[in-house]
Amino acid sequence: CEGLIYSASHDRSIKVWDSERGILVRTLQGHAHWVNGLALNVDYALRIGPYDHTGNAPTDEKERMAAAKEKVQKVIKDNGLQYELLCSASDDFTCYLWDPVRNKKPIVRMTGHQQPVNQVAYSPDGRYIASASFDNSVRLWHGTTGKFAAVFRGHVQDVYMCCWSADSRLLLSASKDSTLMVWNLKTKKIKHQLPGHADEVFAVDWSPDGHKVASGGKDKVLKVWVT
Repeated sequence: CEGLIYSASHDRSIKVWDSERGILVRTLQGHAHWVNGLALNVDYALRIGPYDHTGNAPTDEKERMAAAKEKVQKVIKDNGLQYELLCSASDDFTCYLWDPVRNKKPIVRMTGHQQPVNQVAYSPDGRYIASASFDNSVRLWHGTTGKFAAVFRGHVQDVYMCCWSADSRLLLSASKDSTLMVWNLKTKKIKHQLPGHADEVFAVDWSPDGHKVASGGKDKVLKVWVT
């Protein structure tokens, strides 16, 4: 929402760019190994734009812009913030939480994983961050402070990716062990296990309307699940 673009690299840095002028604003440094992924607390709001949960949006262009901006600002304000936050995942076994609009120093270094962290994902409401790691676990962190909240264990091999349901109540993880697991955020336990892939599951995504999940893996199959 601040007109910034973020990029992560094997050079261990994160670059912040001005999207209007195409120039470098600042460099975020702190990770000791390459940076694998980034997540913004407003990612979901940016993704759905002016559309509501039924897939409808205003027809007027100005109204569409206003509706999209309102969604982004709601996530920021509901979490007691002024600006968007950024979380990074690294092969150095850590995640970092950043205030990239105003500061080049991290808010906090998030430790606990025992292997590289492949990906991070903010919940749609911005309250939590989920991190997927090669230590077979998914960790849950508070979205505004980066403090540890919970660890989800159930996979028996690397966890490649995770994604959230639209209502932020469920988390889905994809693993090298060929399974998908749905986690209940309230109970911190497995709600469903989704077998079916014949090999490693590399990618997973939850539709913005919350009704379907798509997964893709090494078995060359794309599966669509009804939630």
